[in-house]
Amino acid sequence: MGQKLLIYSFVARGTMILAEYTGFNGNFRTIAAQCLEKLSDSNNKFTFNCDGHTFNYLVEDGYTFCLVAVESVDREIPIAFLERVKEEFNKRYGGGKAATAAANSLSREFGSKLKEHMQYCADHPEEIIKMAKVQAQVSELESAMMEKIEKVLDNKENVDVLVEKAKNLYSQAQDFRLQSTRRNSWLQNMKIKLIAIVLGIIISLILIIVLTICLGYKC
Repeated sequence: MGQKLLIYSFVARGTMILAEYTGFNGNFRTIAAQCLEKLSDSNNKFTFNCDGHTFNYLVEDGYTFCLVAVESVDREIPIAFLERVKEEFNKRYGGGKAATAAANSLSREFGSKLKEHMQYCADHPEEIIKMAKVQAQVSELESAMMEKIEKVLDNKENVDVLVEKAKNLYSQAQDFRLQSTRRNSWLQNMKIKLIAIVLGIIISLILIIVLTICLGYKC
């Protein structure tokens, strides 16, 4: 994937764009700004399609992160980019300069970071997509565990299935960590969080199994 597939990105407070980056000319800036005006201010993710491009938005705590990409780009890439930028932006400006910054006043210092993250996501699509899939599986497992936890005492098979899924996910997370060849702080942090979540799930399931056995023997 070439960087040309990721076209334009910005960070906004409300409807005011604070920082932006693009290496191309086109009407995507106007369309992105128009979409920004129509977004709900509640925390959410939105995607709009227009003229062969996707306009991807992540809204969180009054700030909006946007990426414009061509439609052929895998959906996981814009999502990963937005999460990366949100994390770096909050680390740099959380509770400080961004709250009072004027329009485009952060473009000079943060525009280069937008460019950097666009380049990284464009150059490492397989790595980004693989991590996104593992994260989705972890989320699915967490949801399944929450739904089944109340029924587990009546059906031990549910525990066995969830334990097996947790083992498989932990193995995938470890394999992903070993296969990664590029040092990147965001990816390293995500790997640590991912493994911690999976380990937490495994520990929780072990406790449920112990409780099930104890109740079965009325201990």
